[in-house]
Amino acid sequence: MPVALDPDAAAVYKAFQEAGRPAYETLTAPEARAYYLQARVATNPEPPELARVTALSIPAPHGAIPGRIYVPKQPRRHGGLSPALVFFHGGGWVIGDLDSHDVVCRQLAVAGALIVISVDYRLAPEHKFPAATDDAIAATQWVAANAGELGIDASRISIGGDSAGGNLAAVVALAARDGNGPAIAGQLLIYPAVDFAMTHGSHSEPETSVLLTHSVIRWFRDHYLNGTADPHDWRASPARAKSLAGLPPAYVLTAGADPLRDEGDEYAERLKQAGVPVAYRHYPGQFHGFFTMGKLLRQANVAVSEIGEWLKGLG
Repeated sequence: MPVALDPDAAAVYKAFQEAGRPAYETLTAPEARAYYLQARVATNPEPPELARVTALSIPAPHGAIPGRIYVPKQPRRHGGLSPALVFFHGGGWVIGDLDSHDVVCRQLAVAGALIVISVDYRLAPEHKFPAATDDAIAATQWVAANAGELGIDASRISIGGDSAGGNLAAVVALAARDGNGPAIAGQLLIYPAVDFAMTHGSHSEPETSVLLTHSVIRWFRDHYLNGTADPHDWRASPARAKSLAGLPPAYVLTAGADPLRDEGDEYAERLKQAGVPVAYRHYPGQFHGFFTMGKLLRQANVAVSEIGEWLKGLG
């Protein structure tokens, strides 16, 4: 079915096409990371001013996981402690870092009036599956264990991320439910990549191969996964989990011209059927990746505001 981008999104897509940027799959991973960060600088809105932004070093079995804590000027507090969102950046498990998602983390901290912890998990192909998953789980456990020192209420920790980060958030929620993590207040899944089977129609429809193309998704997959068995592991494909019952409330966002839209829609529906409270929001005129482009896309800022209200509703 044809997908019509709204005027802002169509203009951004046209600008990317005319810029003549090389496709990520034609580059080395380090080269792709540099191009991705350049694009973020060009599309990020002005960063809101916060009370404090501080680097973190999160202990992990392999050494340390870099992180960053964002404290807004007016965080919600109960008993001197604030709710928190542990955030995992997108980028196909290959690109992206603390800087690429710095502005959106600042926006979420302000919109949700809460503390945000951004996690710089290990990237592929240098560190293949399940390195990113292990880091996401370890970082969430550490935040909960050190919540008081961070000014965080351990009973009000949510997790979230966009694309690959949405995948990691979904995995952390499942792991926590099954005893490998703290209680999670909510899961924010922004166009989440939840199924490496890649059999949904939008993975083959030409009109969904916009910015996040079908070929670059395969490039990400091949860098991240070790072989044919990994797509069936729920830690890589959370949609493969036998049951989604008992998971925390979810906010699931999908976009129209997005090759991941079918799996995101389906995951939201499965969560609902399992009895999980779900706030579902679809942006029909947008493409995958729009959420971080608030400088150019009005709907990106609308999405941040709506997510902020949902986060406030968690308590």
